[in-house]
Amino acid sequence: MMRFVSLLLAFVSANAFTIPNVNTRVSPKPVTASSASSSSLFRRNNYAGVVTCLDALPQTYTELPEKLYLPKEKEIPKVLGGLQIGLRKLVVVTGASSGLGLYCADALVKTGRYFVVCAVRDTDKMKKLGKEFGWSDNSYVAMKLELGNLQSVRDFVANLKAFKSARPLTHLICNAAVYRPTDPKPAWTDDGFEMSMGVNHLGHFLLVNLLLDDMSRAKGARCCIVGSITGNTNTVGGGLVYPQADLGNLQGLESGMKKPITMADGKPFFGAKAYKDSKVCNMMTVSELHRRYHNATGIIFSSMYPGCIAETALFREKRSWFRKAFPWFMKYVTGGYVSMEEAGERLAQVIDDPLCNKSNVYWSWNGGAQTVGRWSPDGKPRGAGGSGGEIFENQQSDAVRNEENARKVWEYSKKAVELSEKEMFKGGKLEKMFA
Repeated sequence: MMRFVSLLLAFVSANAFTIPNVNTRVSPKPVTASSASSSSLFRRNNYAGVVTCLDALPQTYTELPEKLYLPKEKEIPKVLGGLQIGLRKLVVVTGASSGLGLYCADALVKTGRYFVVCAVRDTDKMKKLGKEFGWSDNSYVAMKLELGNLQSVRDFVANLKAFKSARPLTHLICNAAVYRPTDPKPAWTDDGFEMSMGVNHLGHFLLVNLLLDDMSRAKGARCCIVGSITGNTNTVGGGLVYPQADLGNLQGLESGMKKPITMADGKPFFGAKAYKDSKVCNMMTVSELHRRYHNATGIIFSSMYPGCIAETALFREKRSWFRKAFPWFMKYVTGGYVSMEEAGERLAQVIDDPLCNKSNVYWSWNGGAQTVGRWSPDGKPRGAGGSGGEIFENQQSDAVRNEENARKVWEYSKKAVELSEKEMFKGGKLEKMFA
């Protein structure tokens, strides 16, 4: 049986999922069932629902236009948003028009306590989805954000500030991602970065930095950047499924990460690894945000792994037998399966639950995919990060927790996106302390 599991894991290693390294023992800090009830956004133990398997993958790009964002596409700033927001908390969710981001936004809207800014590539699509999900026009707004274009990121921040006026942003969820494991050649952002690193990491890196000043004015502000077990080699999928994430000596990122450089380690392009490397950078960014800015801003910085969402358009080009077999395999063999709805609730929980009011934590559920699932009386394996279970503080791999590399990723990323002192928190004064 284990031989079969290993073979199938390798077969779907185009980053469909990931699970931790057997060499690292983890001592999770569980949250008790009684205390977990403090948030109404979670606790679902079913296996139904429409779902996706790339742990946190909200968007996948297939065919790309020559330019992702043009000056003429810049939105006219929306104004008087303060009247719409009212007394609710203001939260931005990137990649809210599909997958994990969509179901997270849905969970937040339905609480009635949040006004959600859906930061998306296609605002018309988002508005249609809002109607389909039954959202009131007074509960959210769709705003243009193309993470593959740094000017679009800056335009989004300007428009957001115009919309909300003096009201500070309470929460930021960096969820959007691209995943191109089978591409033989790299795709590029408008700024000349390899697409996975440019969208998943650099676009979000700039976005967070541009919003730090504003979020520091909010009470109880939280920022969550979605991580991935694929970037953690202390998981089954991250440690046993080829290729492993590996930033090497960061030669590519240090050199600016611009075309023709395709990988953070400076080596030839490998689509599946590019995604994993970008998630390592995401999780390192959280650690650096905490180290540099938590004490000064009070912002809670965290990352999370939502579980394996196994039914997704990501696999639409796979043969029909695979599309049928893979969800079954994740439900009944690995135990890593989680529905889209439950995954969205998990992401929403990280910014809503009082229990998640701790910075520099990598949140997981139900074992966090540290092992293949164990048998349980209901006949469904548990403990591999799948449906059910309690939230806990998971442990990232040694590579992700490498403080020296995290510092380098921060500095090289800052240069790559041309983040000026004026754009940084407090005019970059704190940055000089860490130089």
